[in-house]
Amino acid sequence: MNWTTYIKSYQSYLKIERGLSKNTIDNYSFDIERLCLFLESNEIAISPIKISEETIQQFIYSVSKDVNARSQARIISGLKSFFSYLIFEDYRNDNPMELIEAPRLGRKLPDTLATDEIDAIINAVDLSKPEGERNQAMLETLYGCGLRVSELVTLKISDLFFDEGFIKITGKGNKQRFVPISPITQKYILQYKNFVRNHLPIQKGHEDTLFLNRRGKQLTRAMIFTIIKELAVKISLNKAISPHTFRHSFATHLLENGADLRAIQMMLGHESITTTEIYVHLDRKHLTQIMNAFHPRK
Repeated sequence: MNWTTYIKSYQSYLKIERGLSKNTIDNYSFDIERLCLFLESNEIAISPIKISEETIQQFIYSVSKDVNARSQARIISGLKSFFSYLIFEDYRNDNPMELIEAPRLGRKLPDTLATDEIDAIINAVDLSKPEGERNQAMLETLYGCGLRVSELVTLKISDLFFDEGFIKITGKGNKQRFVPISPITQKYILQYKNFVRNHLPIQKGHEDTLFLNRRGKQLTRAMIFTIIKELAVKISLNKAISPHTFRHSFATHLLENGADLRAIQMMLGHESITTTEIYVHLDRKHLTQIMNAFHPRK
């Protein structure tokens, strides 16, 4: 068996056994393929069963010149997972990554937007264009429900439970959750769905997809990034933002207005509340105000 065969077997394991999304599987695979490219360029002919810790250390040292500490840590984590799988399947009896340590990382706080910046971006959508109503509805949903970009582009009409005030989201690992949706966000979605979407040439297989491109197919994640970046330039927003910035802002604004951390965790679909707790560190000024307002010994 060569590297390609082992990688394909690993990909099947990630998909079937662990239920990971295609994007996550592609990221894991990219790190292994990067190692394969290093071996090939250095004329090192060795299988994943025989590769040693020393060879992998050479690879890590090589990539560390081109990537930051966070990317380096991700590569090490991905390779550890791959070799752990080989042990699990009895292809190897040791993990060559065992003694390789990832660089220490400070806790990266997510970027956020103020509510007036969110409003400015959404108001900058050109409603005279055919895609304007759609873009407005998408941004309202992205921020109003705190969705990941992958969750936004795969949202189905059959996932809308407006009478109950919820939408059903299929998140990482195909885990489903119900997220509250405000009347204002419902209004924008219905406006798009009833007056714009039903005039599109909807392609077979996309009949239930909510947000469609001009050809009647599901939008790509890259298209959402492009829309947001163009709007940021249009309003001269001096921040590097992405679809995920809307999700971070959703969580931060809820926390600032007194929402319970556990409720935010459920809405975001975080498996561990530790992930959600990062938002507690975002606005220390706000936390100081809470302390001064509510502590008995103020």
